[in-house]
Amino acid sequence: MASFTKRNGNWRVRIRRTGYPSLTKSFQTKAQAIKWSQDMERRLGEGCTPTFPSEPFVHVSDVLKRYRERVTETKKGSSVESYRIRALERSWFGEIELKNLDSRHVADYRDQRLSEVTSGTVLKELGLLSVIINNAISEWGLRSLIGNNPVSGTNKPRAPRPRNRRLEDDELKKLLKACSSPFFRAVILFAIETGMRRGEILSLTWENVYLEKRYVHLPDTKNGDSRDVPLSPMALELLRELPRNIRGDQVVFPIHYEALKSAWGRACSKAGIIDQRFHDLRHEATSRFFEKGLIVMEVAAITGHKDLRMLQRYTHLRAEDLARKME
Repeated sequence: MASFTKRNGNWRVRIRRTGYPSLTKSFQTKAQAIKWSQDMERRLGEGCTPTFPSEPFVHVSDVLKRYRERVTETKKGSSVESYRIRALERSWFGEIELKNLDSRHVADYRDQRLSEVTSGTVLKELGLLSVIINNAISEWGLRSLIGNNPVSGTNKPRAPRPRNRRLEDDELKKLLKACSSPFFRAVILFAIETGMRRGEILSLTWENVYLEKRYVHLPDTKNGDSRDVPLSPMALELLRELPRNIRGDQVVFPIHYEALKSAWGRACSKAGIIDQRFHDLRHEATSRFFEKGLIVMEVAAITGHKDLRMLQRYTHLRAEDLARKME
């Protein structure tokens, strides 16, 4: 049976049938996805086992592209991983021939990226690259071409200390004033009010919004479980003021991941805010939950943290707030 999902502007179709491997492919239009699924299901009905045609692997970008299209698109929250892989594909690293790839190239890429981004980002990129190469070796039979995984033999940068960046009151006012659109402003406030992840916010649809009962339902989250997120009065007001069905979309916030990232960078720059990331808003929200007096289990139910120890780093309560509680 075929299932269709629209993700990142593309239609992904997955076919599952007992006794056969799962088949997945992405298309630009739903009509293309339906046509392909009908052809595959017809071939399955005839007793054939459809397979994808073999593709030549010459450059690193060939492996990156195939992994992005065949593996990444099947994952939850694929937009961030897809964005990282596309950046690698377009860089000089993607132009390297697989037969020549070794740890020196990985080390050069690591050093270049360390001059551009944080060590935490570099660690994530190297981890993703290692997974992709291991997959190419074990699943696509490229050991004879690649040999051992060159990422494994490369020194990794030291992991950064956990962030505890909070927004000051004046920073929030400046940030909201610098927003380029009402939708972007609403996304920022909604993130602070709910503690939802960026991907959860951008994938939220109106069918999962329950204004009368004051919560939104997240059917598919990062940790694999569904979650109901309660709505504060401000979050409720934000949703009620948003227009619906612009361009026929069912998403609550019709903003693409890359557009949001660009808008965030411009707003922070315009507001003069340094070292503030969008994910810090989740940290801000979680800290505010604790400041309102919620206990750990209540906060975990809202944020979706399975490991309660993870919440310890979110409880960076302001000293002045604690002092007021001691009066």
